[in-house]
Amino acid sequence: MQLKNLIIDSKSAWVEFPGLKGFSVEVVNLSRKELQNLRKRCTTQKLDRKTRQMEEVLDEEKFVEYFTESTIKNWKGLTLEHLETLILIDTTDQALDTELPFSEDNAQILVAQSTEFDNWLNEVVFDLDNFRTPTEGDILETSD
Repeated sequence: MQLKNLIIDSKSAWVEFPGLKGFSVEVVNLSRKELQNLRKRCTTQKLDRKTRQMEEVLDEEKFVEYFTESTIKNWKGLTLEHLETLILIDTTDQALDTELPFSEDNAQILVAQSTEFDNWLNEVVFDLDNFRTPTEGDILETSD
């Protein structure tokens, strides 16, 4: 048996967002190798005029885009009521039980605008316990 034959690059799992009952996110774990590749894709070399040396600069917007695309596959149960606890939104003339559908754009905006969601996502995708082999369709709960 070879370890290299047992390793899988990624795995997804549904994880419930703590404190927002019914809101679950299908996340994909991010290996160290994948994270390094993401960082490389979002880093450029720039000349520091003071030191006259090249330095690496991370394009944070691009990183959020690639990170979100790599780690969030779907969500369910994100109502406007839940959303307004994560970011400031205008709910005028909107039913608070309306669900915001998942899309890449919606996910990127949520990660970029909500520190709480971004922090949670970073904890969840690097915690291997969230991706251990539960029964298919299980929703894992995270502790606060």
